[in-house]
Amino acid sequence: MKKEICFIFFVFSFVCVNAQTEKKKDTVKTEIVNVISIYAPTIADASKVKKNPKIKLIERSKKKEMEYTIFSAPVASTFIPKSGVVKGINIGIKERLYNNYLALGFGNFTSPFAELFLHKNTRFKQQYGLYTKYNASLENSIDDTFLDSNFSNFESSLYYGQKVRMLDWKVTFNTERNTYNWYGLPNFITDTSLQNSINEEQRYNLFELIGDVSFEKSVIDKSKFTVNFFSDALESKELFANLSTDFDIPLSYIDANANDIKLETTIEFLKGEFNQDYQGFDNESYSIFTASLQPSYQFLFQDFSVKAGLKLFASLDFKNDANNFLIYPDITVSTPILKDYISVYSGITGGLNTNTYKNFTDLNPFVSPTLFITQTSEKYNYFLGFNGKFNNNINFNIKGSHQEEEDKPLFIRNNSKSNGTNTVDSNSVPLKGFEYGNSFSVYYDDVKTTSIFAEVEYSISEKIGIGVTGLFNDFTTTNTAEAWNLPNLKATVFGKYNQEKWYAETALFYVGTRKEISYSGIYPSTFSNAQTVNRYVDVNLNGGYHFNDRFSAFLKLNNILNSNYQRFENFTVQGFQVLGGITYKFDF
Repeated sequence: MKKEICFIFFVFSFVCVNAQTEKKKDTVKTEIVNVISIYAPTIADASKVKKNPKIKLIERSKKKEMEYTIFSAPVASTFIPKSGVVKGINIGIKERLYNNYLALGFGNFTSPFAELFLHKNTRFKQQYGLYTKYNASLENSIDDTFLDSNFSNFESSLYYGQKVRMLDWKVTFNTERNTYNWYGLPNFITDTSLQNSINEEQRYNLFELIGDVSFEKSVIDKSKFTVNFFSDALESKELFANLSTDFDIPLSYIDANANDIKLETTIEFLKGEFNQDYQGFDNESYSIFTASLQPSYQFLFQDFSVKAGLKLFASLDFKNDANNFLIYPDITVSTPILKDYISVYSGITGGLNTNTYKNFTDLNPFVSPTLFITQTSEKYNYFLGFNGKFNNNINFNIKGSHQEEEDKPLFIRNNSKSNGTNTVDSNSVPLKGFEYGNSFSVYYDDVKTTSIFAEVEYSISEKIGIGVTGLFNDFTTTNTAEAWNLPNLKATVFGKYNQEKWYAETALFYVGTRKEISYSGIYPSTFSNAQTVNRYVDVNLNGGYHFNDRFSAFLKLNNILNSNYQRFENFTVQGFQVLGGITYKFDF
């Protein structure tokens, strides 16, 4: 009996001690209690799992903060009017978009036209494609010249690009082949046998390689390398290489709210050679190296948006043994004067521009392969302008400027070397096809230009819009009487119409009178006086009809007024031109 009583007392004491221990544990905070047990879940227990998983992303997979700055001051001739308020959204019928298209057409003056664009994106963020275009006028359509006046233009481009981790890169290969004729003979060359002996054809060839790289979250913003080789039918050659790199230099370690300093750098090398100059001496060559640094900083000061910068150039002209170090300002300030409606902008800038044989042929394909090539210095360019909108439908931009350029290139007609024969008087060397007064050279002069530029666009509705641009120039030359072949007034009136099936665009171009040089006799002779090249108006219309998402028909009407005007002296353009065709869009 005593044993039983002792056993009961022992059990009772053990339970009391355990009860006190459990009570003591209740005072411990729950977040440090670790309960470890084996859990064998069943389907009925699925709702008991409450813990959400935590996913840790690697650094390059995290969302990136969007950073942007706004600088509203425009640059010359870059104004693109936009509506200030979204008035409504009309989704309409959803059009299927295709990556590729083929356009074929034909026009009067025996004018074939072909255009092809192929593009492909892969799931590995690669892209590649092809673009090619050919248009020509194979008929000699100019009535007032005996020489051939046909032309042809071919261009093609292959590209490949890829997006990899922190950068995008793209490689492009371009080629061009353009054929023109020096058909603008002066009036006194009328002998048929002489005209038959002239070889007036000129061909230009271009091979170009371009590499582009863009970086993300890097001090280097983007970089571009270009190298091209340009040549013609008379064995002229030009090599141009350019490397430009843009840097974003952060100032956040000084001030967290500071913007980055933009630094644009450029290295250029230009080398070319012509077989002769216009006097007939051999080997007119040029070789120029240029390097530039263009730092700039954009910031807001109260209601003013400010860009402050400099342009520094170092230029080495190896042929003429001339070295220059030049500094230009690059400052622009803009501010609203009537909020949401009118802004005013002003600034001063300048720069050093490298002229090339390729650029001159783009502006005037009838230049002779005997040019003197040098650089043009824009010493300063002051400008003051207003832009904005009158309402949600009417946008405008008005700007006045005054600039001074040193060695500005002007096109002048070459003097004829022929006195009625196809050889030079002093010997029996036959004349080249450009030596009959039917080509142009480049004359450099220091020119001051005061300009007023204005443009207005009116969006009548979502389908209809019209606009007008105008430019008035007042030129002051230093060493010559006129700013040769530069008009004082240029204007454009344009309109567009677009609906579900039909579309149309029209443009009316007006170019004022220009001055061209005349000579007192055949080469070599002095300037006689200035001749006036008449003003002209050119009206063009481009429209079409969409049969469905794949097929469309197009029609282009150029020089609708059938004006036989002269773009350059003795170079009359084609009359009324019609070109029609079909476009087919597709995917691979």
